[in-house]
Amino acid sequence: MVISSDKKPRVWFITGCSSGFGRALAETVLEQGETVVLTARNPQQIKDLAASFPDRTLAVQLDVTKPEEVREAVKQAIANFGRIDVLVNNAGCEVAGVIEEVPDKEVRREFETNFFGVLEVLRAVLPHMRQQRSGHILNFSSIACFDAGAGGGIYSSSKLALEGISGSLANEVAPFGIKVTIVEPGWFRTDFFRRSYVLTDTQIEDYKPLINEIRQQIIPVQEMKDMAPGDPRKAALAMIKVVDSDNPPIRLALGADTVETVEGALEFMKSELDAWREVSMSTDFDEVAAEKIEVPS
Repeated sequence: MVISSDKKPRVWFITGCSSGFGRALAETVLEQGETVVLTARNPQQIKDLAASFPDRTLAVQLDVTKPEEVREAVKQAIANFGRIDVLVNNAGCEVAGVIEEVPDKEVRREFETNFFGVLEVLRAVLPHMRQQRSGHILNFSSIACFDAGAGGGIYSSSKLALEGISGSLANEVAPFGIKVTIVEPGWFRTDFFRRSYVLTDTQIEDYKPLINEIRQQIIPVQEMKDMAPGDPRKAALAMIKVVDSDNPPIRLALGADTVETVEGALEFMKSELDAWREVSMSTDFDEVAAEKIEVPS
C-alpha cells in the first residue's frame, strides 16, 4: 500500500529501529511511501533497511540516554528533511525484580531509558513541531501500567511516569496543532524479552519463591516468542491509522490482551471506588459537605 498522491509524505523519527515495534513500524511506513529517520544504538543493525530505501531514509546512531546523541540525531533529521512530522518514542528496556532490592543503578538505568531519554527526545523535537505548527507524538507505554504484577514495579513506574507527562503534554501542545498518543501494547512477537528484559536475582530468602516463579514464567516467553498473539505488523498499521486520524485517541491499546486488562483494571477501580465511596466522601469539612446536599424543590 502506497500513500495517495494528494497526501503529503510525512517524515517519521522513530527511536529503537533495530528490532521489534520500531523495526516493524519503520518498514511499514517506508512501504507506504513516507520518509523515516531510522535510529538505533548500533546503526549497523538498520543499515539494510536504509539501503532498501536510500532516498527516503536517514540512519542515525542514537542512544536516548546520551543527550548529545539525541541533539545530533534531531539536528541531522532537520538538516536532511527540513521537518519532523511524527515522533515515535519506542526505545525502552525492562529491569524486573522485587522493589525492596532492585539495585539503585538498575532503577536509574531503567528511568534513564524509559523516561528521561524520552524527555530528552521530546525537548529536542518539540521546538521544530511548534515552529511548523503541526506534528504527532507517539509515546510507547505498556500493558504493565494496568497490571501491577509482582516484580514489575520499576518498569511499570517508569512507564506510568511517561504516561503522566504525555497527558499534560497533549494539553500543552494542542494549541500548536501537535497531537499526542500513548501506545499501550500487550504481548507481541518481538525480541523484547530476549533483548531488553533483565530479571535481577534476590538475596532475601522470603522473595526467592517469587523470583523463581517469575523466572519460570519468563523463560518460556523468551524462548517461544512466536507464541505471542500480537502481530507487530498489524500494530504498525494501527499506529499509522491513528496518525492519519483527525481525532486520534490519547491512548491506544494494542492487542486483545491489553484491551481485556484495561477493562479489568477499570472495573476493579470502579468497584473499589463504590465500596469506599462513603469513607472517601466523608473527608470534606462539614460546612462544605452540607453545601453539596441537594434540597428537594
